[in-house]
Amino acid sequence: MVTIKVRRNGPYRVDGKDVTLVDWTGKQCSVSSDQFALCRCGASQTKPFCDKSHQRVGFSADPQHPKNET
Repeated sequence: MVTIKVRRNGPYRVDGKDVTLVDWTGKQCSVSSDQFALCRCGASQTKPFCDKSHQRVGFSADPQHPKNET
């Protein structure tokens, strides 16, 4: 099972085994770690992964409860 946690004023934290990221072109990127963070602020130099740039740029976002996908 994969869990994605929205961090307050920070990245999406992904926990799970055998996670594969797929970009908009369909290219797959395997992830070797069972835990990693995805950029949410847009300032990371290692997109799609978080490099903690949100701290430097003062990223602020109120976490919202996820809406059920229909």
